[in-house]
Amino acid sequence: MRLHVVRGDITMMDVDAVINAASPRMRGGGGVDGAVHSAGGPAILRDCIARFPDGLPTGAAGWTTAGDLPARWVIHVVGPNRHAGQVDPALLASCYRNALAVADELGARSLASPLVSAGIYGWALDDAARIAAATLTTASAAVTDVTMVAFSDAALGILSAAFAAASPPQT
Repeated sequence: MRLHVVRGDITMMDVDAVINAASPRMRGGGGVDGAVHSAGGPAILRDCIARFPDGLPTGAAGWTTAGDLPARWVIHVVGPNRHAGQVDPALLASCYRNALAVADELGARSLASPLVSAGIYGWALDDAARIAAATLTTASAAVTDVTMVAFSDAALGILSAAFAAASPPQT
């Protein structure tokens, strides 16, 4: 699996599936979730309501249409909320592992992902980046490309360093 880190707008990524940092209710929200729902249009919310009437638990992943996004699917993951006492790194790692499993089920080969839980859910950028890098660099999946999309220059630097530290040397 090739891993890339870029600064950009996740809603503009031309990939098979975009990973959305969703709220447990699966009804849209702020941050990445709000941006994905806004750019993708009402089809995403309709699909969320139909497919996930009771939402999703923390760490879980599920998919919907991507609506008007360039991607074909949105893979929604519910990251742990540190403000609510969800501080177990395994919950955050499970978001990425479960997203890859859903991507494999869909046949998606390219993904774009935000740094899950590093926004309004209160995880420190360096912790969230380290967990994402450790999980994705050791994951086994049919996905061939994962692009981590940073929302700021600071997040880009932290993500780049975390993935460089977690990646095996190239020979």
